[in-house]
Amino acid sequence: MINCVINDKNLKVKEGTTILEAAKEIGIDIPTLCHMKLPNFNYENKPSSCRICMVEVVGRPKLCTACSEEITEGMIVNTDTPRAVEARKINLELLLSNHPKDCLVCPKNLNCELQALAEKMGIREIAYKGERMQHKVDASSNSIYRNPNKCVMCRRCETMCNEVQTVGTLSGLNRGFDAIVAPAFNIPLRESSCTFCGQCVAVCPTGAIVEIDATAKVFNAIKNPKKHVVVQVAPSIRVAIGELFDMEPGQVTTGKLVTALRKLGFDVVFDTDFSADLTVMEEASELVDRIKNNKTLPILTSCCPAWVRFIEMNYPDMLDIPSSCKSPQIMMGSMVKTYYANKTGIPAKDIVMVSVMPCTAKKAEAARSELGTKDIRDVDYVLSTRELGRMIKLYGIDFNGLEEGKFDKLMGESSGAGTIFGTTGGVIEAAIRTASEWLTGEELEKIEFEELRGLKGIRGAEVKISDLNLKVGIAHGLGNARKLLDGIKSKKYDFHAIEIMACPGGCIGGGGQPYHHGHEEILLKRQRALYEIDKNKKIRKAHENPMIKEIYKNYLGRPYGERAHDLLHTSYIPREKI
Repeated sequence: MINCVINDKNLKVKEGTTILEAAKEIGIDIPTLCHMKLPNFNYENKPSSCRICMVEVVGRPKLCTACSEEITEGMIVNTDTPRAVEARKINLELLLSNHPKDCLVCPKNLNCELQALAEKMGIREIAYKGERMQHKVDASSNSIYRNPNKCVMCRRCETMCNEVQTVGTLSGLNRGFDAIVAPAFNIPLRESSCTFCGQCVAVCPTGAIVEIDATAKVFNAIKNPKKHVVVQVAPSIRVAIGELFDMEPGQVTTGKLVTALRKLGFDVVFDTDFSADLTVMEEASELVDRIKNNKTLPILTSCCPAWVRFIEMNYPDMLDIPSSCKSPQIMMGSMVKTYYANKTGIPAKDIVMVSVMPCTAKKAEAARSELGTKDIRDVDYVLSTRELGRMIKLYGIDFNGLEEGKFDKLMGESSGAGTIFGTTGGVIEAAIRTASEWLTGEELEKIEFEELRGLKGIRGAEVKISDLNLKVGIAHGLGNARKLLDGIKSKKYDFHAIEIMACPGGCIGGGGQPYHHGHEEILLKRQRALYEIDKNKKIRKAHENPMIKEIYKNYLGRPYGERAHDLLHTSYIPREKI
C-alpha cells in the first residue's frame, strides 16, 4: 500500500493505482472524456488524449493527467486548484472549437459526454474560432453511421475494436489536424472487416459513431394503410429499456413494453422469446443428431450475427462447425411471412416485419441476401432499444405509468428457456434443457445449470447427461471468441457444444442497448432480471411450450425436418478480411 494526499485528505492505495482511481475512492470527481474501464475484459482506455482530467502534483512544474498518472509514495495531489481547473476548461474549449455546432439535431443530444462536460464547466461560448476539420460522413453500412467530424480522438472505439473485440477495423489515421479514427485507408465501413457488433457505438462519448436510424421508415410503414406491421421484441429489451425512462437497470418492463408498442400503432406484437424457443428446438435437434451420428463437433451457436460475420472472415476453414440455425430474429420473420401469413390470409408482400433488438449487427443481418428474397425479406426493419425509446418519447407516452399488456397469442407464448437467450450462457443452457431430455428420454430434475452462468469471458463446464459428460464452452466478446476458436484449432479445448456472443455480457450488453458506460453492475442487474423471469415462468423448457408443439404439428413437421430446414436454417460463406 502507498500513502498519498489528495485535496488535503490522507489515504492509502494499492501500488499501480492512478490518481483518478484514488480520487474516486474518497468521492472526489475528476472529469474525464477519453478514459473508460471494463474490468471484466481487462479493458482500460487511457490514452490521455483529451487532457480533461488535468491535476496538480506538488513539487512538479507541469500538470499531469489523472487517468494515466500512477500514485507514488508520499504524492500530494490537488485536483481543485485554479490552474488545474483552468487547464481543463481550455482543453475542453479547444475540443469544442473543432466540433460541429448541431447539438439540437445530433443523435447523441442530451446523451453526449462532451455536451455534459461543457455544461458542467459552464462553457457558454466558443472561445477559439477558426478552421474546423471537414471529413466525409460514412453511411455506407446498414448498421453504423460514422461522422468523423464529431470525433474527439478519445480512441475508445479503437481500443474496443482492437483490444476487446480483436476485429481490427478501426485505427488512428493521419496526423495533426487531419487525424481521424477510421478503417484502413479510410475505406467505407461496409467494405471493411467490421462485424457491426456496435461496441464502438456503445463506448463513443459523442455522436461520432451511432446506429443507422430506422425510426422514420418504421413510422412510414405504420402510417401506410396498405401495410400490416408486425413487431417482435428480443428478450434483453425488457430488462434494459426502462433505463431510458429513469428506471433502475434490470427492472422488468415486459407488459409496459407491449402496451407502448400498441400505442405506437403496430398491428401485432410478438415475442422473440417464442422464436428463441423455436431456435432451441432446431439447435438441440442438430446437437443430438451430431452426437448420435458422430458428425462434426463441437457445434457452435449461431444466434449472434456479429459472431457469424466474425467467423466467416477470420475462420473460413471452420464454417462446418456453427449450427445452421437462423437466429431467433430471422426465424420469427420467416414464420411471420409464411405461417402467420397463411393463418391470417394477409399476403407476405403486405406484411412489414419490424424487430426491436439490442444489437446493431441485427440491422446488417436483416439485410443479408440469403435471408429472404429481393421483394420479401424475412425482416424488413430493425430498431435498437435506444431507437424504440426515442419513438416512445416522441409520442409523449408515459412509459412508467402504462398498464401491463400481453403479446399476441399466435406466436407469443414462450418458455423461460427463450428468455435467457438474452445473456451470455443462456442460449446453450436453453438448448441443453431440451437436448438432455431427448438424449436420455428422462425428465430433468434440475433446470438451472449454474455452472454455465456468470460474466467470466471464457468458461467451460461439464454437464452430466446419462452416460455422457457434455463438455460446454462459452465465450462473450469477440476477443474471447478468438481465443476459444484458436484453442479448438490447436486441440487445447475439447468441447461438444460452444456458445459465443459478440458483446460483453451477451445481448444485455449489445451495441443498441441503453449506454452502460462501462459500469458492469448494470450488466449484472440486467442478467439477474432475465434469470428471474425464467425462474418465475410456468414453462421453462422450449419443447414443452404448447404453441411450439402446435406449430410443429400443424405446419413445420418434425424438428430438423425438411420443411423446418427450409424455413429455419441457413448457410455461411467465407468472406475476405481487409
